[in-house]
Amino acid sequence: MPPNYPVSSLRTMETVLVTITGKVQGVYYRHSTVREAHHLKLRGWVQNMPDGSVQALLQGEADQIDRMLAWMRRGPPAAVVADVQHETLPSEKRYEGFQQL
Repeated sequence: MPPNYPVSSLRTMETVLVTITGKVQGVYYRHSTVREAHHLKLRGWVQNMPDGSVQALLQGEADQIDRMLAWMRRGPPAAVVADVQHETLPSEKRYEGFQQL
């Protein structure tokens, strides 16, 4: 490992698009997702979709994304998550921070 490089800078960044279905709108799912993403130091965004689902783009280290996906399967207390689908995307764009759209 080169000296003076933090270990985190040498890890591979991943980008994942996630769609969450169930009772996930009007239950603070997006707000809670932002809070959890900040805790896990992920970047990207989360938004409500017209069909009642929630979509999120997660960018960060694989282990942190895995932890976030596990949280998304539960969601906040008022949510009833039916399904979580995700696909890996090319990490062409680097996002700054995590925001609710």
